[in-house]
Amino acid sequence: MSDQKGRVVIAGASGFVGQYLREAFTEEGYQVVTVGRTGDAVWGNTLRIRELVDGAAMVVNMAGKSVNCRYGRRNRAEIMRSRVDTTLELAEAIRTAEHPPPLWLNASTATIYRHADDRPQDELTGELGEGFSVSVARAWEDAFFGADLPSTRRVALRMAIVFGDGSALVPLIRLAQTGLGGPQYDGPWVPTRSRLRAGTYHHHRPTRGRQRFSWVHIADVLGSIRFVRDHPELEGPVNVSSPNPSDNRTVMATIRDAVGRRFGLPTPRWMLEVGSFAIRTETELVLKSRWVVPTRLTQAGYEFRYPHLRGALAGIIAERRQHRG
Repeated sequence: MSDQKGRVVIAGASGFVGQYLREAFTEEGYQVVTVGRTGDAVWGNTLRIRELVDGAAMVVNMAGKSVNCRYGRRNRAEIMRSRVDTTLELAEAIRTAEHPPPLWLNASTATIYRHADDRPQDELTGELGEGFSVSVARAWEDAFFGADLPSTRRVALRMAIVFGDGSALVPLIRLAQTGLGGPQYDGPWVPTRSRLRAGTYHHHRPTRGRQRFSWVHIADVLGSIRFVRDHPELEGPVNVSSPNPSDNRTVMATIRDAVGRRFGLPTPRWMLEVGSFAIRTETELVLKSRWVVPTRLTQAGYEFRYPHLRGALAGIIAERRQHRG
């Protein structure tokens, strides 16, 4: 592999976004090396990681356990550890490198903002939320920005829900295809002491399926990273989200339309709670109102390839059909 464009280090390259970035930067002419449980370096071998980041053109960290699970004590600990510890290890490798990379992009999450159904949240005036998911996001960014790395520009990518063939969109498509693709309704639910103490209980808000839904196409995750790479004035937190967020009801209706289903049964909270327990996930993922906009990207001049929901979903579903014959 030619090294003419330099070396890109991708941590967490086994996930959906990481795999996409790995293929794209390889096609672009970079030498791509990976850090993870397997790869060119493994977590825990900081000396080897330092060898990879030393002289690299860019480091991109997408490592972290999926949040699509039950937030029991063990999973909560692993969600936190897999983000904070890996970020701290990369920071130490970069700090001690003889030639530190000029740019380090670290995954973060748009769920760092509060439940918002009154106004959009951006990097300039957005308000951070509370609870377990927000505490993870805060600790993640603290680990990222806390180290003294004067030669490395750092950007935290506060990503919305990523849509693509193989992403979180897949289970929503399956719901629509089976006739269950209606809106998801919030409602009262009995809290337990353990969930209140852990910050994992979702407090009822009467959104009636209008909880905001921020999303981004996988192609615009890549496009945003390339744009940040080429715009050295951008550093700190950057929202990676479509400039046209939707809401739960509209997202589900658009998915139904794209797969040719005219009707989808709505799902009340009690059913969501029972179902999420059965499939080992959390209702927060569909009930929290995430209203996030990418002010810093748009002000800097980034033009989204997929700014609108309908076009993004139509393209992804057509691609799925093509791949499946």
